[in-house]
Amino acid sequence: MSESKYESKITSSPCSAAQIYRVLSNMENLERVRDMIPKDKIQELEIEPDRVRMKVDGLGQKITIAIVDRIENDTIKFGAEGVPMDANFWIQMKEVSPTDTRIKLTVKADIPFMFKFMVEKKLQQGLDQAADMLAQFPYAQWA
Repeated sequence: MSESKYESKITSSPCSAAQIYRVLSNMENLERVRDMIPKDKIQELEIEPDRVRMKVDGLGQKITIAIVDRIENDTIKFGAEGVPMDANFWIQMKEVSPTDTRIKLTVKADIPFMFKFMVEKKLQQGLDQAADMLAQFPYAQWA
């Protein structure tokens, strides 16, 4: 296995870094969008301030996504447990102005060589879609 790093495109949110950080650094905010999570893909969802546990369709076991580090208004780092490879990811925020914060997602994962070429494109697409979604989120309404 070799560790690979994937980065999303950089997106722009019309909110401040503080507003974005307050929402994303507390995983209990997922309760507000629980109904939007596809029940056929995610079951047994348990949400705590620093971690989320869930059973993901296709994995057959519960996984945990936990916040492992925070840099206020800058970076939130996550680790994954119960997944078939070592992986972590983080969200970076760079405030250009109070109404323009740039967001970038990064994933580091030990992907087995024989699977790397099968997942790279989908992983990149997923990261870019997630960055777009995070940029459009109404943080000011929740902060």
